[in-house]
Amino acid sequence: MSVAVLLLLLLGLGVQVAAQGRRNRCFFNRTQEFCVCYNLSEETAGSIIQCLPATVVEFWGGDLEKYTAFPIGDLEDSIIDTLGSLIIQKIIIGNVLVPEVLLARVLRFFSYTHVQELAFDSCIFQGTGDWSDMDGQDLPILSLSFHNVTSAPLTGHEPAFSSLGRWLGTLQELAVTGSRVTGLPCAIGRLLGALHSLDLAHNSLGDGSLAPAFCQGAFPQLQQLSLHHNNLSSYHGVCEGVGLLPQLQHLDLSHNELRADPSSSCQWPPSLQHFNLSNTGLDEVPAPLPPHLQVLDMSHNHLHAVDISLSSLRKLFLNQNLLQAVPSIRDYPKLDTLHLDNNSISELPRAEVKLLGRLQDVAVAGNPFSCSCSGAGGLQALAATGHLGQAWPGDYRCHSPEQYQGWQVAQVPVSVLHCDPAAVAAPLCVVLALLTGAGA
Repeated sequence: MSVAVLLLLLLGLGVQVAAQGRRNRCFFNRTQEFCVCYNLSEETAGSIIQCLPATVVEFWGGDLEKYTAFPIGDLEDSIIDTLGSLIIQKIIIGNVLVPEVLLARVLRFFSYTHVQELAFDSCIFQGTGDWSDMDGQDLPILSLSFHNVTSAPLTGHEPAFSSLGRWLGTLQELAVTGSRVTGLPCAIGRLLGALHSLDLAHNSLGDGSLAPAFCQGAFPQLQQLSLHHNNLSSYHGVCEGVGLLPQLQHLDLSHNELRADPSSSCQWPPSLQHFNLSNTGLDEVPAPLPPHLQVLDMSHNHLHAVDISLSSLRKLFLNQNLLQAVPSIRDYPKLDTLHLDNNSISELPRAEVKLLGRLQDVAVAGNPFSCSCSGAGGLQALAATGHLGQAWPGDYRCHSPEQYQGWQVAQVPVSVLHCDPAAVAAPLCVVLALLTGAGA
């Protein structure tokens, strides 16, 4: 693994430095303080010197297996000072086979660095490491991520997690994405006492895998949980599965084929404020919803109607559905954002236009608008408030009547003379009648 080459070089473990004139394999962007290295070997490791001023370093490719037998002992004071002087804050390791025995022996040396983020991308973890050297060890790493990695199942590795407990207890962000994960042992969640963000997207989690993972005492500080693109199907099952997370504020269930159970008494964590149910195949609003929601995203579904009452709601996203009418917002006194793009709405009732005009962000583009005087007039009045955003006027077009089909709604004449000539004629008749009477 290329990061091991870096560490082995810094630790003075005999890596040969390339002769001058050999082509370097590390490239440093001074402006962004970013360095990337490709396929480092003993012959090309010297180019890593370029990365010392970087704050972000990426290593792609390399052969780590040859280093598994390297003797790694305690560090000399000079090496500790060198590690402490580095400004590297994030290390990304990609496309490499990682022997766990080597990783277990090297990881503890991160305690002498300022690295706060460690990411593995498209890696294969092989074998089993002896993590006992990490027992009671502190690390500065606060964010750990794995994407598209292959490893042995986590179940059965509880002793290793125990040795890593002191570090895991301070970890704040963990992402394990695109790695075919089917579940997490309860013991992991109980060790991750400070974790506030957990991303498990693009995996194979099912309804039955949530309750064991989020057991009593697990993830006590978790605030953000991303479960999008998994195999979840039961709205009620997810509710029960995350019900023991006392601090949960953000939950993303998008891109799961959910079904709204006919009746459910499950109670969501009262702390939940942001709920993403977009792209879940729902044809009705599921119940119950978390009682104190501030943001609800139900876009890209099959909703024909929305009838909910959430007094705390501030942002509601209903774009890409089958709505034929604007849902009443009278029950949302705190609402400031409403997105209704690409539905089947033909007209905005004038009573709703007045309410919508009080919002800060309204989006109704891409609907089949009827450009009658009332229909076009309502949209033009709403646009005058300045809250329709950049999509106005280009994405607001008439579907009917035929004479205005394809027109921008903003171009439809809605003057009183055009829309209600009788309202203009009546006062004129009165004036003419008065003038005639005066002449007589």
